[in-house]
Amino acid sequence: MAGIRLPPDDSDVSQAARQVSAVDLISDDDRSVAADSWSIKSDYGSTLDDEQRHADAAEALSAATYRAASDYSSDKEEPDAEAVSSMLGFQSYWDAAYADELTNFREHGHAGEVWFGADVMENVATWTKNLCLEIPQRQLPNHVDNTNSLPGGQPEKDLSGWSVLDVGTGNGLLLQELAKQGFSDLTGTDYSEGAIDLARSLADRDGFSNIKFLVDDVLDTKLDRKFQLVTDKGTLDAIGLHPDGPVKRMMYWDSISGLVASGGLLVITSCNSTKDELIQEVETFNQRRTGASQEPDTTAHQNATRDITFQYVDHIRTYPTFMFGGAVGSRVATVAFLRK
Repeated sequence: MAGIRLPPDDSDVSQAARQVSAVDLISDDDRSVAADSWSIKSDYGSTLDDEQRHADAAEALSAATYRAASDYSSDKEEPDAEAVSSMLGFQSYWDAAYADELTNFREHGHAGEVWFGADVMENVATWTKNLCLEIPQRQLPNHVDNTNSLPGGQPEKDLSGWSVLDVGTGNGLLLQELAKQGFSDLTGTDYSEGAIDLARSLADRDGFSNIKFLVDDVLDTKLDRKFQLVTDKGTLDAIGLHPDGPVKRMMYWDSISGLVASGGLLVITSCNSTKDELIQEVETFNQRRTGASQEPDTTAHQNATRDITFQYVDHIRTYPTFMFGGAVGSRVATVAFLRK
């Protein structure tokens, strides 16, 4: 969870130490930080009762193995008992979850769970809008200038010209919140077909039929378009919970870098990584890209592709904080990066 882990004494933290830390965290009580975050409590209706979700989340997190990266494994394959980091890292889990939520929507009209809760979602949407308004328009090369003059000569910054992609969109409610903030060129992708079916149904019901939803895996994206704003609320977390999490997180950064337009923003919301950890992960990606571009016999095209880096811009500072193990942090971190 964001901001709750103590920094290790050295870089070689043992597997046993990590497991003890995880068990200590989730055994505080039946509404521990871990269970509370992963239960994805919602104001929109639930297909399972809260107690069951807390129990499932606690069991999933306590079973995490944190093993080293292995050869790439298919999301669609069921893991063996020793290889499981978390059920949340597998597509089969999400296919089943969204099939359940789609049925629940059709029978009862429930929108399903909101990852990290409705308050976080609304906070992310509002903060992202304000951040976009502060970014100079010259940094967004394909921005459509539809500004109107306001009294006093101040231009009205129009968010409708921003192209927005939400990866791992789930039920698509974050995109609905962004639409309420003034964004209109909105696309959501998810590798679960059930999630996309649910997102489309909810958007049509709620009057947001202009939002586009596509079945697409961010790790093997088929999108041939770049976006000025890319959002991720929990997708990197889920990817990291796969047994091949370290490998897949590297794949994530390689793929996401090709989806953000030059001068565009990437906004990541996580409950498994702190702000500083996300910044460090980006720095590692930048170093890897820089090193690759300097390799001999690298073609000009490969250099252009690899010479993509991200720069930290800002993070949300208004999330509630708490003390854990002598460290102060929050349950969720939202961090924005500029693609250079």
